[in-house]
Formats: sequence, structure tokens, C-alpha cells
Amino acid sequence: MKSNRSALAAIVALFTFCTCANAQVYHVLHTFHIASSGGWDYLTVCPVNENIYVSHGTQVNILNKNTGDSVGVILNTEGVHGIAFAPEFNKGFTSNGKTNDLSVFDIKTNAVTGHIKAGEKPDAIMYDPYTKMILVCNGKSKDLSVINPKNNEVVKTISLGGKPETAVTDLAGKIYINIEDKSEIAVVNTKTWTVTSHWKTGKGEEPTGLAIDTKTKKLFAGCNKLMVIMNAENGKVVKELPIGDGCDGVAFDQETRTAFSSNGDGTLTVVKEGKLIESPGFDFTVVENAPTKKGARTIALDEKTHKIYLPTADLGATAEGQKRPSMVPGTFQILEVGK
Repeated sequence: MKSNRSALAAIVALFTFCTCANAQVYHVLHTFHIASSGGWDYLTVCPVNENIYVSHGTQVNILNKNTGDSVGVILNTEGVHGIAFAPEFNKGFTSNGKTNDLSVFDIKTNAVTGHIKAGEKPDAIMYDPYTKMILVCNGKSKDLSVINPKNNEVVKTISLGGKPETAVTDLAGKIYINIEDKSEIAVVNTKTWTVTSHWKTGKGEEPTGLAIDTKTKKLFAGCNKLMVIMNAENGKVVKELPIGDGCDGVAFDQETRTAFSSNGDGTLTVVKEGKLIESPGFDFTVVENAPTKKGARTIALDEKTHKIYLPTADLGATAEGQKRPSMVPGTFQILEVGK
């Protein structure tokens, strides 16, 4: 009888564990509506104030991240893709894909103070605190612009040999860039500003989103229905995990040890990093595919609150020759996602 009770207790414990493991944790907390028209790409949480900066057609909408209220707009950013901040210089930058330049703005006032020529079709943009440089991925010219935010000058243009999507820094002298059309990651040495390696993303095709765990030196590349986790020191693929369809953004929360893939099919794939008990390595597991909304394919993570922001809209039919469905006018919105 005792053995039967033990067996029953084990079954109940296993059932409880499985139920908890599969329970939905992340969900949409709020929806912030933006009435103006236009498409979208990246959005960014400002590190020095309470605002979210959202690319939106020919402008950048600025929202209070806590309330969703509009607090400003940066105009005349034709074909804007991304926004980056260089806090030491009180400057923000937008990558304007249609005019092949960057708009420079004052973080405190959001007033545009200048423009910088970039490569052809500047897309993703980031600030590297290690080198104190702004880095711009130029999709059409297939290169990386290195810009000094102190004087707004282009320091270097680096040929990447393919179409760059997203760049991240290890905060120690290396930059990693997804090369979408080659299914690889290019590695740039910031001491020489040269490409030192091209690493294939295993079974992962067309990598778009990219994030890094600077503590364990792991890269998280969002590919077609697959997250490729790679050793950032040698390019070895350590894990390949299924994710939702249409990924265009990946984020990693350094404090909670969690990676996120934002997928255009209306899901947020949550990957947990855990230390292996019997070896010195780490393992990675998909713990959830949280429902969001179709079209929510890019992502911004607030490292202070651990909340996630996703841009999307109500979507209509896909017209002939179009890659994505059309958006219903006036329905652009930001989803705030959390636990």
C-alpha cells in the first residue's frame, strides 16, 4: 500500500510540474494605440527616460512606456527603421532607409540637430558602449557604418559580404551581425574595424533578430521557425530550438536569463537558460509560446521592468505581390507584454 501511495504521489507531482511548465506566463498587459498612418519596423526603450521610441512610416512616435500617452514625435524620418541612443552625448539617432541617412536628435528635447549620410538603405542601428560608436547596418550596400557620436562623423565603412539585419556587442571588443541572405553571422573586431569571421547559423536560415548573453557568451539568432544558439567565442552552434513563424526580433534579459523571439504569426517564444547540474555548461529550453497578435514581429525589452513591447496593427488581406498583409488604417498599436 505504501508503494502505491508513493507511486500516486509521484504521478501527481509529475502532473503538477507539467501543468505549471506549460501554463501561460507571459501575456498582453496593455495595448497602446497610435492613430497616425504608416508602416513600422523597430522600436526602442530609451535608457535615460521613461519613453519608448517607435519607428512609424515617416516619423518616430514617442510614448510614455508606463501609460502609453504620446509625449512627442520626430518628423521627416523617411522610411525610418531603427532608433539608437548615445547617452553620454545626449544624442539619439534614427536610421532613415529612404534617404540613406541618420537623423540626430537631442534626447532631452527630441529636437533634430543634424543629419549624417550612411550607406544604402540603413536599417538596424545600435550604440556600442565599449567603443562609444554608433553602428548602422546598411541593407542595400551590404556594409556597416561606424559613426562617432561626438562629432557625427563616419569613422569607417565595413563591407560585410551580404545583407546585414541586426548587430549586437559583447561589450568587450566584438560586434556580431546577422547576414540574412548568407545565413551566417559576421564578427567584427573593433580594434581594427575589420571582419574576422563568418559563422554559419547551422540549420537556421535567413537570420533576422539577434541578441547576446554577455555573461555566458552566447548568441541567440532568430531564423525561419528556428532559434539558433551559438557560442560567441568560436561560432559553434550549441542548440537549435523551434520558434514561431515570421521572427524579426530577438531579445535577451540578462537578469532573468531568458531569451524572447517575437514572431509575426502572433506568438512570443520564450526560451529559458539554465545551468546544467552534471556539467559546466548551460542548457536552453522553450518554456512558452505566448499569444500576442499577428504582425508583432519586432521587439524591445525594458531591462529595468522586464516588460516587452511589440508593434503591430489590425491586418487586412495580403495583396498580390506583397510579402505581408496590409494594415487597417488607424489601428497601429504597441503591445505591452509581461507576467
